[in-house]
Amino acid sequence: MSVYKALTIAGSDSGGGAGIQADLKTFQELGVYGMSVITAVTAQNTLGVQGVYPMNAEAIEQQLASIGDDLSPDALKTGMLFSGEIIRIVAAAIQNYKWKRIVVDPVMIAKGGASLLQQEAIDAMIHSLLPLADVVTPNIPEAEALSGMQITDSESRQQAAKRIHLYGCKNVMIKGGHEVNTEHATDLLYDGKTFTEFSSRRLVTKHTHGTGCTFAAAVTSGLAQGLTTKEAIQLAKRFIQAAIAEPLHIGSGHGPTNHWAYQRGVRASNADLEDIFVNEDVFIRGAR
Repeated sequence: MSVYKALTIAGSDSGGGAGIQADLKTFQELGVYGMSVITAVTAQNTLGVQGVYPMNAEAIEQQLASIGDDLSPDALKTGMLFSGEIIRIVAAAIQNYKWKRIVVDPVMIAKGGASLLQQEAIDAMIHSLLPLADVVTPNIPEAEALSGMQITDSESRQQAAKRIHLYGCKNVMIKGGHEVNTEHATDLLYDGKTFTEFSSRRLVTKHTHGTGCTFAAAVTSGLAQGLTTKEAIQLAKRFIQAAIAEPLHIGSGHGPTNHWAYQRGVRASNADLEDIFVNEDVFIRGAR
């Protein structure tokens, strides 16, 4: 039996809804052996982030070496990297160990508004990490920060995706969860030639803590098992749709998603799971 392995390089969420904890739960639910490199410890819950405590460079380098020397991953994702120094350390390890199938979730701001990425780190991410990425998964505010432009409609989202793609990443996936007044949450994938939309019915709920981490971890799980980028994204859309459709209702603020809903199928209607459609045709014109 083949055992697929996935690595998450990210921060720890003491509340368990995002970060390392969300990634490992996702890997486990999707049948992938999960490993971790912790870049920072956060004190947080559903009400917000109360503290961020980055690991020192030696601790991060040693964790990366421990994985690289014995448990080489089939795919990996990065999450909260906090500083330019940490980003450069991670990028150097990816190159040194020749790790493939890299998913970069450019975590910048927590649900409650706390900054999780220092401003100087954006430049390091653009020049050191994004050129190594197979998929980068920014939400709309993160895509605006990376592209240096405001996203107001589908045309500006396409332009932002093109700008981010120029940094050297193979695929740019701008998530649509931050859109307002739309019936569907539509994510836009750009591979350098073609735009593809992945849409699902929008679910109105405050229990969305960790959706970005969970989505990127699901993509990573799919890539680790040999799925194509589009197949991995479709898997991730279904996984996160189920996780949001069946909330846990814990905490007093932005509650976590339900990582076991996809496998167990508890009370999430077929429509919630099957209303995922892919549009590969509409945006081909003018994509080059």
